[in-house]
Amino acid sequence: MKCPFCGSQDTSVLESRIAEDGESLRRRRECNACQRRFTTFERIEGPSLFVIKRDGGREAFERDKIVRGIVRSFAKRPISIDFIHQMVDDIEREIRRKEGSEISSKIIGRMVLKKLKPVDKIAWLRFASVYMDLSDISEFEKLIEQIHT
Repeated sequence: MKCPFCGSQDTSVLESRIAEDGESLRRRRECNACQRRFTTFERIEGPSLFVIKRDGGREAFERDKIVRGIVRSFAKRPISIDFIHQMVDDIEREIRRKEGSEISSKIIGRMVLKKLKPVDKIAWLRFASVYMDLSDISEFEKLIEQIHT
């Protein structure tokens, strides 16, 4: 494992344990070159999963894209990155439980919206406006009305 501080590949594992999600391993490591410590996570890599985009194209599933979208929706909102990662863990777990190796980006977007709405209405509105590709004020007004339902 490469040290994120000095780049050395000479590192030692100090501690290993199951992470909070129960589906990954958390390892505490120390670089033998610079003596700095860092944490890594190992996950089981499931079967390849592809996302069917709006235009019909397919691309490999990337968990980080969901994380980035949710982080943007929570910009300047009081939420921890750990909470966001837990939310994405739940979404990814649900996606991988579904049959097949392909999933529509629309389904992923709906899953994110379902998780966001009870947590933060502003984040939900921000994500929904991008996900639904809103283009004028009347569409925003309709979306705001949905928050109350």
